[in-house]
Amino acid sequence: MDTISRKGELRMMALFAVIVLLMPIWLIPFGAAYPDLLQKFAIFGIFAVGFNILFGLTGYLSFGHAVFLGVGSYAAVWSFKLFTMNVIPAVIFGVLFSGIFAAVIGFVSLRRSGIYFSILTLAFAQMSYNLAYSVLTPITNGETGLQLRLHDLRMIDGLFIEAGEGLPLTNLFGIKMSGYPGFYFCAVLLILAFYLALRITNSPFGMALKAIKSNQLRMGYTGFNTRPYLMSAFMISGMYAGLAGALLAVTDPLAGAERMQWTASGEVVLMTILGGVGTLFGPLLGAGLIKYFENIFSSYNDALLQETFSFLPDMLNNLVVGIISPFVGDGWHLTLGGLFMVIIIFLPGGIVGGITMLWRRYIKKRGASAELEGETS
Repeated sequence: MDTISRKGELRMMALFAVIVLLMPIWLIPFGAAYPDLLQKFAIFGIFAVGFNILFGLTGYLSFGHAVFLGVGSYAAVWSFKLFTMNVIPAVIFGVLFSGIFAAVIGFVSLRRSGIYFSILTLAFAQMSYNLAYSVLTPITNGETGLQLRLHDLRMIDGLFIEAGEGLPLTNLFGIKMSGYPGFYFCAVLLILAFYLALRITNSPFGMALKAIKSNQLRMGYTGFNTRPYLMSAFMISGMYAGLAGALLAVTDPLAGAERMQWTASGEVVLMTILGGVGTLFGPLLGAGLIKYFENIFSSYNDALLQETFSFLPDMLNNLVVGIISPFVGDGWHLTLGGLFMVIIIFLPGGIVGGITMLWRRYIKKRGASAELEGETS
């Protein structure tokens, strides 16, 4: 990705902040302006942006990144159970523990590159997933998942807040983290996470990561030690995933081993590739598209389709519904798969990469036309 000037960064951040904070308004026509889905857009946007720091900048493809998502969730829920329902300590613990976990996994996995690195990360994730279901049951509560209990310790809350009859809710100094307040908390963290990713990308550290992706072997021949840079990128990426996992627990105080499954790791890979590997906005767009398909397209059934196309004659209505129904509802994966194939075939740089390429071609063609007109005149 091309570096951006300081003023350009500020303009980009201002535009990005406006887009994110106004999501409850401009997503209304798409039927996606309800808080739960908006929270998922923000949370998985953070997950994808962090994954892109590793995959997009260094070219190292991790198939086990969901393990840090799970660790962040478990750490956050334990913070709620042991200390306080305030979300700040939960987020800090989620990021911290996922960073430690990433350091351990990265220390071993980064001894290899290419497909061997990818398989190692997948193996660690599956090991963690199985451990969470079996050996670590006292910590993870096994297949039931880690949940809040009425008689949890909550030491800090016990000193200042009188316990109520029901389960307490997560809060930010008294502001309940449900509905739109929960979304705006996630949105602010998304903006901060995006800004950090932008600064990393345009920093000397980010340039070194992109050089590793370009030709790591040549950098080694020049005496440049790439391992500390790769470890740093891996840990930062894991901490982003831990932040996303903690926010999942903030908006829904539950942590389960299913968040560590290989399918969750594969999902973030799809998000990044679909939107555009190595681009800043691509992973966000990919995350939004996949979550939109998962939550909106999956809700369409034959009855809803018939109501949507009720303006058509009955015979034509049934025909249209029969054609569309395999691609929505339970078949939303088919639509997503088809879209993914089209992107890979026609826009191998992803949606954002493809748009950028087409725009540059247009500018080049326009410049050539203007130059030709100048010569003829």
